[in-house]
Amino acid sequence: MIPLRPPEPTRFATARDGTRLFWREDGAGAPPVVLSDGVGCAGFVWAHLFPALATRGRAIHWNYRGHGRSERPRDPDRMSLLDCVDDLFRVLDAAGVDRAVLAGHSMGVQVSLEAHRRDPARVAALVLVCGSYARPLDTFHDADLLARAFPLARRLVDRFPGAARFAFERLVPTELLYQYGRYVEVNRRLVRRQDLRRYLDDLSRIDPVLFVKLLASASVHDASDHLDRVDVPTLVVAGERDTFTPMWLSVQMHARIPGSELLVLPGGSHVAPLERPRLLAERLGRFLDDRLGPRGDARRAGGDR
Repeated sequence: MIPLRPPEPTRFATARDGTRLFWREDGAGAPPVVLSDGVGCAGFVWAHLFPALATRGRAIHWNYRGHGRSERPRDPDRMSLLDCVDDLFRVLDAAGVDRAVLAGHSMGVQVSLEAHRRDPARVAALVLVCGSYARPLDTFHDADLLARAFPLARRLVDRFPGAARFAFERLVPTELLYQYGRYVEVNRRLVRRQDLRRYLDDLSRIDPVLFVKLLASASVHDASDHLDRVDVPTLVVAGERDTFTPMWLSVQMHARIPGSELLVLPGGSHVAPLERPRLLAERLGRFLDDRLGPRGDARRAGGDR
């Protein structure tokens, strides 16, 4: 009989306002890879990458305030992208990490870039996966329709929070929304049902008032002025068929970050880490080995441009 692998340890960090922040880790080695999610997500997109990273070193994943197993913010006004950046450093402190590889998906790309802006000495490398560096609602599905509609949606959520919570809890995890996502937003030939269902389940548990508050903050964030100041090894990862953050955003980001490398995942959508997990894990492993070295000492080198 094959012995069962013990579950990875789970921990909690304490945010500036006292909010308890969930994090988990597995593996060993420095610098660790720290995984940051998109808004509304609690780890579903890292389902295959987290264990793969843990086989070659230390991997850490955490939940934003109000997401997953992290608490709702003790201070309800502290629900912004910059609060998430501050929380990320609190998690690093709790984990005893002086310097880390920051890997972000979707909004996690913005969080990772802002973390580097705030304290570059604590960032060994960046892995920017299927995300935008500025105002993501303006380019959703290559149009600004969502950006124009979002203010009204936010007002409705703020005015009718009970109805919004009912909709999140009852409508988000339905088969109808699953089928919409499967046929419109993801590559249905590559995504497993249980992975997409986990995303809908996680999203349905988030307070919609907190969700729209964080999304509003991310929607006006802009790190474009920081891209040419990124001075650590950077891997930009794009999904070839990403509709949330179209591939050209990643190509543009790669062109503007000195010495960065670009990986386009064939057929990948916004959840490309679930659709091409082996390719991403192998390419990320080579990137970390080549650019950080066996002891985690970052080396600047030319990219693949």
